[in-house]
Amino acid sequence: MGKLQEFEITFDNNKTVYSPGESLTGTLKISIAQSIQCKAIKVNCQGFCGVTSKSNDTDWTDEEQYFSSSVSIADKGTLKEGEHSFPFKFLLPAAAPTSFVGPYGQIMYRVRAFIDTPRFAKDYKIEKPFSMTNTLNLNEVPGIREPSSSSVTKNFSYMLVKNGTVVLNAKTDMRGYIAGQIIKVSAGIENKSDKTTGHVVASLMQKVTYNTKKPTYDLRSVAEVEGPGVKGGNKSEWNQQIIVPALPHSSLSDGNLIQICYYIQVYLKYPEVALTLPICIGSVALDPSQPSHSQTVAPMPAPRITPAPSPSAPESEASNLPPRPAPKPAPKPRPRSTHASPSAPPVDLYPQLPSVSNYNGEMLKSPHQEPGSQGPVSPNAFSYAPGLSFRQRQSSSGPSAPPPSLSSSSQDRNQMPSSASVPPSYRSSAYPQEAPPSYEDSFNT
Repeated sequence: MGKLQEFEITFDNNKTVYSPGESLTGTLKISIAQSIQCKAIKVNCQGFCGVTSKSNDTDWTDEEQYFSSSVSIADKGTLKEGEHSFPFKFLLPAAAPTSFVGPYGQIMYRVRAFIDTPRFAKDYKIEKPFSMTNTLNLNEVPGIREPSSSSVTKNFSYMLVKNGTVVLNAKTDMRGYIAGQIIKVSAGIENKSDKTTGHVVASLMQKVTYNTKKPTYDLRSVAEVEGPGVKGGNKSEWNQQIIVPALPHSSLSDGNLIQICYYIQVYLKYPEVALTLPICIGSVALDPSQPSHSQTVAPMPAPRITPAPSPSAPESEASNLPPRPAPKPAPKPRPRSTHASPSAPPVDLYPQLPSVSNYNGEMLKSPHQEPGSQGPVSPNAFSYAPGLSFRQRQSSSGPSAPPPSLSSSSQDRNQMPSSASVPPSYRSSAYPQEAPPSYEDSFNT
């Protein structure tokens, strides 16, 4: 390395596996034979994900950075010959996916160190990877304790002219497991044909999705068990166990560049019929004493019902019962409009007039009115409104109206007009009957 004899990153206690939220501490060791001019010495801690559409290619098509933190451990100056040690410390984020390395992408975490030198001088850099193991508590996954089950029916042909049917159903004891646990697989096969089926196989499958512009899928079998076939016209029950190896955790959140899921595939080699049973791989096993997440929902409170006292119950028991609340009155209908349409006065307004029932559209005549002449008419004959009356001037010679029975003015205003009153005759009035003077005569006067 020329002037640089040693350039190394070491982690405290030689630890290489960390969990989210932990502190990562280490030391950068530098040993040089001659002095080096440097602008800065920096240490960077980074976590990122890269995917590509080509197998085993590190020229990433898409990248996703989870975190990146840098610290400067030496400023601009001269790094003298000899050995130098620079400690560093980083706090890892609380949310970060588990490390993963696949043919089409990686989830990587690393610590890098840089020695920046002046222009036209050689820069030095080094990096050291570490692993991140996230925690997936299966007790927090809804419905994880329920068995995973499925069924499929397959119609097939054999010997060119014969047809047959095979019914395949399978289930697992639950849906969540950790490394080292046993998956119990039960399968039922009903052969409704005359031909013996092929062997039945149960495989633990890992499916990795690399989300590029055109997603790439990597499917592989992690563990596998096999059983015998079923003869024609027979039924068979098949039970097997699969031990879960050390695997990356299932991805429960969407939107990441790399998605990992697991399932049990049960299939027959002949005829080709298969079904899948989704499962989840985590790091914290299910607690048998803890109820399922889907069963922790509080029950709805029952409605309170007040029992009615029975006829045979004593009066003391009936008196102790709480009184029933009175029913709320029904809301009054809201009037659509406060405007009253004009209408003719009702017939009941003139009950004393003998000719009301035989009214033919002619005006009532005053007893003092001569035939063939038309006198003034009361306004009450053409309008009707409750509480409305018109005062009429009485003549000195005409019949006098009966005195009102109410003394207060407010009652007089609210009183309905008398149905027996008729328009007075103005022919016998004491007022002068001459016409008023004209406009020209008023100037001569």
